[in-house]
Amino acid sequence: MNITVSEALTQFTEQYVSKWMAQTGLPPASSDLYGIPSPCIVRTGENWVYWEPQSFSLQDKNLNKVATALDIELQPMIHPFYTTQLAGDMKAQFQGHTLNLVQVWNEDDFIRLQENLIGHLVTQKRLKLSPTLFIATLESDLEMISLCNLTGEIILEKFGSKEKQVLAPDLIHFIQQLSPVVEPLA
Repeated sequence: MNITVSEALTQFTEQYVSKWMAQTGLPPASSDLYGIPSPCIVRTGENWVYWEPQSFSLQDKNLNKVATALDIELQPMIHPFYTTQLAGDMKAQFQGHTLNLVQVWNEDDFIRLQENLIGHLVTQKRLKLSPTLFIATLESDLEMISLCNLTGEIILEKFGSKEKQVLAPDLIHFIQQLSPVVEPLA
């Protein structure tokens, strides 16, 4: 069965929230997002928030500002990845890599995300590297998981380096292979 990026992301998010509920009895929690407003917040703790995904209700349901700023066409799959939902970043496992899937928390975060994508693409252009769009962070600040803007493949890349490893043929296959990771707050 063929599914869309939005459907794959929604399915993974449902698995992530369900795993949190099963292991903790509560929705996903984040201390990093504490004090930052979002329609996702369902409860606030001492130094953390509990969240649930919400529909992406912002007017611009695309990353056209990024494309326009650099005068390039973006891989179509990146738009629904960042505009399907508002949610906290989600920890996951993929082929032995522990990662944080980058998500949009609120309207300001969507603006900041676009600015960061522009900065990332400008740096790559300056270094004469193939354009990529980050989708996940790793433990190391020097590595990230990105969507190759030329091929649509999901790659593990080292920041500022031509060193890349293909992880999945596309974003849908990548998302479908993710396993949610729950790390309850202490």
